[in-house]
Amino acid sequence: MSLSNSVGRALEISLRGADELLPQDEWVRKLQRSEATGTPLRIKFGLDPTAPDIHLGHTVVFNKMRQLQDLGHTVIPLIGDFTTTIGDPSGRNSTRPPLTREQIEANAATYFDQLRLVLNVDIAEVRYNSEWSDPLGARGMIQLAAKYTVARMMERDDFNKRFKGGQSISVHEFLYPLMQGYDSVALKSDLELGGTDQKFNLLVGRHLQQEYGQEPQCILTMPLLEGLDGVEKMSKSKNNYIGISEDANTMFAKVLSISDDLMWRWYTLLSFQSLEQIAALKAEIEGGRNPKDAKVALAKEITTRFHSAAAADAAEQDFINRSKGGVPDEIPEVSLSGAPLGIAQLLKQANLAPSTSEGNRLIDGGGVRIDSAVVSNKALKLPAGSYVVQVGKRKFARVTLS
Repeated sequence: MSLSNSVGRALEISLRGADELLPQDEWVRKLQRSEATGTPLRIKFGLDPTAPDIHLGHTVVFNKMRQLQDLGHTVIPLIGDFTTTIGDPSGRNSTRPPLTREQIEANAATYFDQLRLVLNVDIAEVRYNSEWSDPLGARGMIQLAAKYTVARMMERDDFNKRFKGGQSISVHEFLYPLMQGYDSVALKSDLELGGTDQKFNLLVGRHLQQEYGQEPQCILTMPLLEGLDGVEKMSKSKNNYIGISEDANTMFAKVLSISDDLMWRWYTLLSFQSLEQIAALKAEIEGGRNPKDAKVALAKEITTRFHSAAAADAAEQDFINRSKGGVPDEIPEVSLSGAPLGIAQLLKQANLAPSTSEGNRLIDGGGVRIDSAVVSNKALKLPAGSYVVQVGKRKFARVTLS
């Protein structure tokens, strides 16, 4: 298929870092029609305000929305104030308790300021799904439920596993993918974005649009971003996250703590640099340039986005000052298990201290730093994550704890 330059570029941007684009040929046709008519495509992403804070893992999809917004399409951040009252069961092995209306409103109130750090919210079509879900009523809900079968619902992986394992599934949980799908009908969306764990729900949207006589949306799934440990997906519960509202110094230092391998995946999913620019930088590193240069550049880009260029420069200088000359370019990589692990035990297992008692002595003397911060609490237990550990002036290790 011969594509115009603009459609080819839009397809390339759509596919960057994506897990799946389904069906790709339909998306190309939508792009071609948009180019021919000058009508922007409608791109939807649902946000359930289950927590007040957004971390970098969430911004993987936001970044994709911003890229498509910059192409001139209409992005629709959809606040799921109705669906959150149901509770999304995706990826869970037990019934998820719904939030109260008060909790939902409190969380949603904080989302806009955070969204503005990635999207141009002023030209986005921000919606709440209670607009059409509340008026649906009992009769409308029954009519909607008639458009999808239990057999199809049980094809969903988490439902299937729970059923086979004898774990309970509440009837209201079946309503979540139906209501998310109905959002696509209400918004007449051309494309819906989501994480890989949302694929089933996104496909329900396609099905329901066809049931209501609409052209079905395409779906674009983005991978779940690995957190600071490089293993588990980024999550506050795993303490391997970077919140986009964290202070600049903490954000900068946390980005610098990731491994060199993880850095390139973060570049693809989080950086606004072009793939050509990233490839050129990677070639320089493979050619002998210090990989720390690339990591600092990524840390500054991310910190600048959520704070400012001046704050990023100050965070870099603060990191250098606090580490008293900085972390050496090459330090030992150590993997330990048993999180949460006491700091003295970690020092012993990482061969940074001959014994836990010596580790405690070093802590008492102010000679131990974690990610450049002096450790003063001997009772400190570190959760799973990746840490740059310094003992004295010359002993370093990058410790990945699981």
